[in-house]
Amino acid sequence: MVQQAAVTRGGVLHMQEVAISAKTVKSLRDVTGAGMMDCKNALKEANGDVEQATEWLRAKGMASAAKKASRAAKEGIVETYIHTGAKLGVMVEVNCETDFVAKRPEFKELARNIAMQIAACPTVEVVKADDIPAEWVEQEKRIEAASEDLQGKPEQVVDKIVNGRVEKAMKSKLLMVQPYIRDPGMTVDELVKSSVAKLGENIKVARFVRFNVGGGAVEEEEE
Repeated sequence: MVQQAAVTRGGVLHMQEVAISAKTVKSLRDVTGAGMMDCKNALKEANGDVEQATEWLRAKGMASAAKKASRAAKEGIVETYIHTGAKLGVMVEVNCETDFVAKRPEFKELARNIAMQIAACPTVEVVKADDIPAEWVEQEKRIEAASEDLQGKPEQVVDKIVNGRVEKAMKSKLLMVQPYIRDPGMTVDELVKSSVAKLGENIKVARFVRFNVGGGAVEEEEE
């Protein structure tokens, strides 16, 4: 049960009880992967509103992940995904802190979902922004600055437009900023952080390789 403001009678604020069923708690747990008590507390904070409770848990998960981000993640697994027709395949390495967590089905499911995400995003080439070579960024800036539609514009305007175009091009290459294919309301980064909160360990996507029949392979490695 959770209290919620109702009406004021005779200058006294009366509260009414809002029931939170076990079914609602379980439903929230299924969606977020959070623990039962965390889900119950989230629903209390949100006065029974499932959507608000989901956001509350997501924010909590990101805070928890931030605390664990500096911890070494040297264990993990290599997961694969072969798309229907066997013309496209992905191999991804996802790291955690202990072999115990690496063997948990929740961790394996996360790695599988990330592999599927990579397969579904043909423009994605690297895990994070630091993996993009500085030389590529500078080259893209030179190319954009020479664009015909920017000729004759003030230097400050050109710089702003060029930076915007390059940032957009970079974003299309980054795995962690992509909307998660099974829940576009969260990014891949938020997906990983929700697993950090659930499993209690630092989790990182280390590298991946995508195979296209007839197209070769490109491997991305973390610095």
